[in-house]
Amino acid sequence: MRVMAIDYGSRATGIAISDELQITVRPLTTIKTDRRGLGSLIEKVVQLAREYDVKTILVGLPLRLDGTRGDAALHVERFAGRLGEQIAVPVILRDERLTSRAADELLRDQGADSERRRRHSDQVAAAIILEDYLAESERNRLAAETQGHPKLEV
Repeated sequence: MRVMAIDYGSRATGIAISDELQITVRPLTTIKTDRRGLGSLIEKVVQLAREYDVKTILVGLPLRLDGTRGDAALHVERFAGRLGEQIAVPVILRDERLTSRAADELLRDQGADSERRRRHSDQVAAAIILEDYLAESERNRLAAETQGHPKLEV
């Protein structure tokens, strides 16, 4: 079951996707964003979700550092709501604080110049959102499996 992550932005929207086993994550693409034309963006996302047989979509929610919602979060919530109306898979909002900065640092560490960082940072940020989600899901799965089982002492 593939999971898709979206880093929605006012200029560009990054998309990342997992493999079927949810072990690996890869940046997929960056789509130019025009807030006046959300329909076009949503159509492209729906098309990608169908093409890759996605079962869950994560949308990064840009909360402020103190956890409150600002204008950017409201735009993302509107986008996620409209996307959810157009597709029959769960659309989950996911805290994305500092993922853009982490994406830029990762690309910098890989030696990317400013042009490459600008072109790829949104899809790398989406990949970070997805990696965090999958890691948390795995921790929750392991915790659920071990609950009720006595710890072995050697």
